[in-house]
Amino acid sequence: MSSQTKNEIELESPPLFNYLKQEIPLEDIRDYASPRRITSIDFVKGFAIVFIILAHTASGWLAPDSYYLYGIMYALLDILGPSLFVFLSALSVIFSVKRKEGIVHPKIIRNRIVTRGVVLIIIGMLTNILIIEDGEFRIAIYGWNIITFLGFAQIFAFYILKIRKSRRILIGILIIVLSPALRAILYLGKIRGNMVLSILHYIITSPTPHLTLLPWVSIAFISTIFGEYIYEAMNKGTENAYIGLFRIFFVWGIIFILVGIFAFYPDGLNFINWEPGWTLEWVSETDPLDSTMIGGLSEYPHLINLLYANQQNFFIIPGMPNFLIRGTSANMFYNQGAALLIISIFFYFIDLKKKSSSFIDILIYFGKTSLSLFLVHFIFIPLFFNQFGIALFLIIGISYIGFMGLFLYIWMEYFNGVGSPEWLMIQMGRIGQKSGEAVKKTSKKMYERIKKREKVKKMEDFMKKLSKDPPKE
Repeated sequence: MSSQTKNEIELESPPLFNYLKQEIPLEDIRDYASPRRITSIDFVKGFAIVFIILAHTASGWLAPDSYYLYGIMYALLDILGPSLFVFLSALSVIFSVKRKEGIVHPKIIRNRIVTRGVVLIIIGMLTNILIIEDGEFRIAIYGWNIITFLGFAQIFAFYILKIRKSRRILIGILIIVLSPALRAILYLGKIRGNMVLSILHYIITSPTPHLTLLPWVSIAFISTIFGEYIYEAMNKGTENAYIGLFRIFFVWGIIFILVGIFAFYPDGLNFINWEPGWTLEWVSETDPLDSTMIGGLSEYPHLINLLYANQQNFFIIPGMPNFLIRGTSANMFYNQGAALLIISIFFYFIDLKKKSSSFIDILIYFGKTSLSLFLVHFIFIPLFFNQFGIALFLIIGISYIGFMGLFLYIWMEYFNGVGSPEWLMIQMGRIGQKSGEAVKKTSKKMYERIKKREKVKKMEDFMKKLSKDPPKE
């Protein structure tokens, strides 16, 4: 058999439906976005998903007389939730790209990541169809929730890998610093009826401004830099490389936290008056737009934690530090610094010191199936509303997380994870791969046709040259 025929056979692929029916190895489902050799990343992802589940269940299950604790704890522990989860997910794109680089065609890698990202965006929009906020039902198909943003961040992170690290960090910092002012301009433009600014506000802030495009897109720029450091250390595989990685994460984590708390930032649109990250912000209980921040609760819904925290008779909290309000410049530095610091601490104990326990193994498993846990845990939240005090909630909430873990374990181990979000992501990646193979096959055929035409053209030119040359005597 000729090499050309062999290449053609390798490029041929089974029909798409039969291809998707092929069984996916369970390990692929667990590790589709995992660094594998650095288990602390999965541990931290599992750690984050536990706190996300506790936050969501607490918002629905806590009794009114305990809700002030929810406001206080949510504000303080938000560093363990969406920002950490998004940081890790954007960082993990590096592993998906680098593991296949040089082995798989670049278009196939691109198609896999883009397809997965699009599916996540669609899933995120579907979860927006019915939103419960402050006891009210709302419909908002488009909105920047955590799943929608994860999908966008995966696609965006893939494309910005082509930018040098120094430029990425510069762009990321500029986005963080300028975003509040840009969002304020869009908000005021919307209020004044400017059509262009209203459309831009809808796209960037959205009806559910929990993880707005600005400044959260900065995470993709910054996290991919540290993802590359992780991948380089993994390739070296030496203890010195891992110690160096720990120092990078630890030092930069502290720097980012200090910048978030103590650095000075523009006060809204006032670039003359700059305020430190620890400046206290407030919002009125009667008017959600009456606030020290432009847009109030409509732009910074996280401010509502201040109102929750003051629903008690023990003390009055005068304001919420700017660095604890999700979406501010100070908060983005503070949260990403906390993410780096948390990763470095667990990396030190789990990957450097090789600490192991059943608890660590459970959270690593949670990290590998974090997408499924995030989506499935919403199913049973409507069972209870405002029924539990803080002590009873902690017992029931932790039990609920254990139940979710057991449910996922049975689903993955005994039913091969069929139908789970991780399974769906891999299937969508396969579709992207088939598209890439089709492109590769078409490109090869076009290349062969062009080469054939070039040969014919050369032969014609040669014959013309012979016909013009006089015969030699």
